[in-house]
Amino acid sequence: MTISIEHQLYTMCMVQDGDKVLLINRPDNRGFPGFLAPGGKIDFPESLVEGACREVKEETGLRVSNLVFKGIDEYVNPQQNVRYMVFNYWTDTFDGELLLDPPEGELVWVSMNEALDLPMQDWFKERFPLFFEEGTFEIQRVWDDYKKKQIELSVIKT
Repeated sequence: MTISIEHQLYTMCMVQDGDKVLLINRPDNRGFPGFLAPGGKIDFPESLVEGACREVKEETGLRVSNLVFKGIDEYVNPQQNVRYMVFNYWTDTFDGELLLDPPEGELVWVSMNEALDLPMQDWFKERFPLFFEEGTFEIQRVWDDYKKKQIELSVIKT
């Protein structure tokens, strides 16, 4: 018996300028409230890097380049047969001006030393330091749709 699995592909890109990173302060009504890095869904058939660059441009106004792949954070939902994969990138190469009225929330350059003190989703707080470590990471979270909570977590650093 063949099981049909739905794969959903997303990106996130940490933009760094010296000792600061660009975060979006998402309001409650946008979903995933709090501070997050720019990112979003990959449009078929664009590449992962093209999607990451497009999302940063749409959400911030900045044009990024020289993206460094940092890792994958995936959410597996066995009851729904869905694998939601977030491909994470880092860059310090960008140009352009920040949007005056960004679509996802307020844009803020935040000191890396103070970022984790800000309100943010737990999964982003866990992932945040991994953007700045050597090597790559793979995080897998298994979601139980019946219990409406994460039931397994695996983090591998290479």
